Amino acid sequence: MRVIVTGSSGLIGSAAVRHWDAAGDQVIGIDNDMRSTFFGPDGSTRWNQTQLESETQNFRTESIDIRDRDSILDLFKNETPDLIIHCAAQPSHDKAASIPFLDFEVNAVGTLNLLEATRSHAPDAVFCHMSTNKVYGDAPNELPLNEHPTRWDYARQEDYHGIDETCRIDQTMHSLFGASKTAADVLAQEYGKYFGLKTGIFRGGCLTGASHSGVELHGFLSYLVHVAVTGKPYTIFGYKGKQVRDQIECSDVVRAFEAFAKNPRPGEVYNIGGGRENAASVLECIALIEEISGHRVEYTLGDENRKGDHICYISDLSKLRRDYPDWKIRVSLREIVSQMIASAEARRDTT
Repeated sequence: MRVIVTGSSGLIGSAAVRHWDAAGDQVIGIDNDMRSTFFGPDGSTRWNQTQLESETQNFRTESIDIRDRDSILDLFKNETPDLIIHCAAQPSHDKAASIPFLDFEVNAVGTLNLLEATRSHAPDAVFCHMSTNKVYGDAPNELPLNEHPTRWDYARQEDYHGIDETCRIDQTMHSLFGASKTAADVLAQEYGKYFGLKTGIFRGGCLTGASHSGVELHGFLSYLVHVAVTGKPYTIFGYKGKQVRDQIECSDVVRAFEAFAKNPRPGEVYNIGGGRENAASVLECIALIEEISGHRVEYTLGDENRKGDHICYISDLSKLRRDYPDWKIRVSLREIVSQMIASAEARRDTT
């Protein structure tokens, strides 16, 4: 089987590369390290590409910009894939406001290029699109919440398991990032429902893992571990640090792609995150990092929250679990944090 992975040096992309390479499949990565353009040298994933290429047997990277339609079409024509894992994106909620054209071109137009290349040259392939919970904008903030000493949480019992796929995606403030990803999300749905492609849309909560190149504007848990290990200061943006996120380790995301690829449901949408069991507030994550590592996090509380940011977001995984009952969360939040601390300390000691 031939697998094309976009954003192959990033968090989810690299996990997908490792997964299908280990299965003996031919894996072609598309990655031109645009994270260094978005976030500067600290956001570069080049180190992860080098590591991947040294560890794998059947993998190579093509330095293609997904906005380059002709190059994408040529690749799909000449090396027709059986499976596409689309993870490449401009991923920052905040950064998008300063680069609106680039953000939309990468997230929306780049996705269209890949979908059309699939329709033209690989119509029988499965296409897994990594979307985001930001397609819901700030609609989740309309749910009634209770404030507790270290977190916000849903006030009603019917909301206990979190946000499901019926949450609306329009008439809500998304951020420009959320808007461009919504365009990509709907396009991927349409290529499934209208053209019959085997597209699956996965709306991620906080996706994380030891290979995450977190920066202040994206990848909060990874960046939080980084500042703890290196002794840098940390700023919490609004909500008293009680805002809640559900963390899912990258390998658990890839297993969901694998389950879908074996039994695709064209145009279907799934929320994917850590769920209730892996949910924690920023303050609770700081306490867990300090407990496990012994590193103290020096943080300040900012008064202003990020526009359109979620106060409490937990992914309701009921639909994914219903359609793919063998899939489950395997990596706990404590395990995630422990792995990230070990990785951050190793990288600190070698730089």
